[in-house]
Amino acid sequence: MSTKSLSTTPRNPVGGHVPVAGGLASVGLSYARELSAEAVQVFVANPRGWATPPGNPKQDEEFRAACAAEKIPAYVHAPYLINFGSHTEATVEKSVESLRHSLRRGREIGALGVVVHTGSATGGRDRSVALKQVRDRMLPLLDELTHDDDPCLLLESTAGQGFSLCSRTWDFGPYFEALDAHPKLGICLDTCHIFAAGHDLTGPSGMHQTLDLLVDTVGEGRLKLVHANDSKDVVGAHKDRHENIGTGHIGEDPFRALMTHPATEGVPLIIETPGGKEGHAADVARLKELRN
Repeated sequence: MSTKSLSTTPRNPVGGHVPVAGGLASVGLSYARELSAEAVQVFVANPRGWATPPGNPKQDEEFRAACAAEKIPAYVHAPYLINFGSHTEATVEKSVESLRHSLRRGREIGALGVVVHTGSATGGRDRSVALKQVRDRMLPLLDELTHDDDPCLLLESTAGQGFSLCSRTWDFGPYFEALDAHPKLGICLDTCHIFAAGHDLTGPSGMHQTLDLLVDTVGEGRLKLVHANDSKDVVGAHKDRHENIGTGHIGEDPFRALMTHPATEGVPLIIETPGGKEGHAADVARLKELRN
């Protein structure tokens, strides 16, 4: 990880999602250092399950202390199964417990935000019914965030598959409205997802236009994190398939533009790209070059 002093903190810290099986600090931080990461994202539970493990207090403390000392912003990604728009009560109940767990663990490890997918209206239900359920079940979790060191809840839109509740920038409007634009609510913008959903980020101003639309929808200061991923598929394909930076259909220029828009000032970039440690290190290095 970077050991930059506060005076030289980059405009957009660049890092990656790191594996933590075997130890949040011992495995996760060593992987982050090998990437020369300036920001990190972790899972605190199996991303494809409902288990809510307690964590290891020693590893938690070590992770939190190292991130604080080295000024590394940390984030948690909540499990993929979470869907507050589901028509199945059991799924909604488990979603509540899973997200509550991720938020609590986020505070324990000093995370600034917990990323959660915005879900979909299943069972053929109207979006308005699903959004009312989002309000009824997610708003109480936001209201529980009363500690000074509680993380923000960061909504991540999908690539627009199925009956997605939130895929285009303007879809965040009704979602924010359902949650009373809660002060602990923010956005994690995934570049692959937003491209796949139909926002053309290419061309001279594609990225800036998309970010303008986002700010127009939710206001300034709500964009807290970017998942920087290129796309294996063309714009509007509704396919969530990430590619390494500059080698997909988005290309390098939009990522350079991303780091010049006012809305991204101070916002970290996390890569979730293929290629293992070698590919991740190359993508972190490439984004730093584009930033500079």
